[in-house]
Amino acid sequence: MSTRARIVAINGSERDGNTADVLRHAARVAAGRQAELEVVDLRNIRMTRCGPCGDCNDRPVPCAVQDDVPAVVEKMVAADGIIYAAPVHGFGTAGLMQTFIERSGVGYLRFDRPLSNKVAGVIAVARRYSAGEVWAQLTVNALLNRMILVGSGFPAQVHALHRGDAWKDEEGLTNVARMVERMIDMIHMIKEYRALTGRQEILAVTERNERVGLALDELRERV
Repeated sequence: MSTRARIVAINGSERDGNTADVLRHAARVAAGRQAELEVVDLRNIRMTRCGPCGDCNDRPVPCAVQDDVPAVVEKMVAADGIIYAAPVHGFGTAGLMQTFIERSGVGYLRFDRPLSNKVAGVIAVARRYSAGEVWAQLTVNALLNRMILVGSGFPAQVHALHRGDAWKDEEGLTNVARMVERMIDMIHMIKEYRALTGRQEILAVTERNERVGLALDELRERV
């Protein structure tokens, strides 16, 4: 088992702008701890919006849409930690991140919750307003997937408008750095626990799917 921490950061911005700069800062912090932080820019992958099929709540197998979303999910499953990072657009989460949450969550993650016990961090980037709302939405998504959310004191929210403004928000970048440091600490603690005990499940996952009325074993038998 590798002792090096591996983190995948999902960048939900449509541009190579402030959110990307914040994640570059996060990557430098991780590198200083001999940790690997890989950024997945959703703007650069093939990602189809949820379609009209409407059978997500009943299908016992992953989404049938062919694009790059399952490959990104595989990267997340292989990592020790996940960062969701998105800018505020129209007082809400940027559209790319919203699409990814829908496609990955309903199409792949809900069956067995493969991100259970991954260490999670959340970053929101905003000019001034709604950073808290976007941060809260991404946080709830991390908790839904049974990840272990690591705090940074003040939330990792960076205020920026024009390209390059993120570098001017010293307090926001400090909170991002603190979050990344704590994520790496938690990842190492989990690795040490697993090495000492031989247990892979650090927290009980007794029921892999909590959706009421969705008996996956029975549904799979029908396929």
